[in-house]
Amino acid sequence: MIGKRLARAGGALLALLVVLFANARRLLNTDGSLARTTISSADEHTTTNAEGAVTSTQEADIDLPEDALHQLWNAHSLERLARTYWRFLTRITLGAIQVRYREDGRDICLFGFAPLSLLTFRAPEYELEQDHGIVRWRIDKGLLVSRRGHGGDGFLEIDVRRCPSDDPARGRLHVEVEVANFYPAIASSFGRWIYANTQSRIHVIVTHGFLRSLARLDLARSRVGRFPAGT
Repeated sequence: MIGKRLARAGGALLALLVVLFANARRLLNTDGSLARTTISSADEHTTTNAEGAVTSTQEADIDLPEDALHQLWNAHSLERLARTYWRFLTRITLGAIQVRYREDGRDICLFGFAPLSLLTFRAPEYELEQDHGIVRWRIDKGLLVSRRGHGGDGFLEIDVRRCPSDDPARGRLHVEVEVANFYPAIASSFGRWIYANTQSRIHVIVTHGFLRSLARLDLARSRVGRFPAGT
């Protein structure tokens, strides 16, 4: 059973890597965008602790017109930002990876096929303060998650913070996408080097692509509608 799970996960990663490079140029074209994205991830953006739990953080600064930032800074836009992340994941993989929505969570599936659920998350959690917002999905299980990480403390989150800008006509957002306390099945079965040079690299490529795509300020419409427009 474990061998079959890992074979499925390995095949999914290989297929994903192929479509990523085939589709990335089109999605990352930000000509004519109102905003500017600057990747600011630290050199040591991915670490693994002694127990095998992975933390990976990718960061970017987004400079945009102040009036646009004022319109976007609300709970409704934070929910749309969350949906934009999943939309980008589907688009950059040419539909190979799709999100199945449940009332109590999200399933990230290969070709939308439930038995090929790469990652299963619980329902998103939101936090919104005056200059800070977070959306967090807690990791439940999936083909890419070792048994040790099932139902644990692992999570994926998008953290957005308003920052001072030198230009009074423009605002700045600092956006972080973090995976924390994640136990990858590939690392536990084949070793950390294999994980670092396959799944981990794919995650960084996708996340940096997502952050760059935000320069278009094209936020997807929420599938759930938890926060009405204007909230």
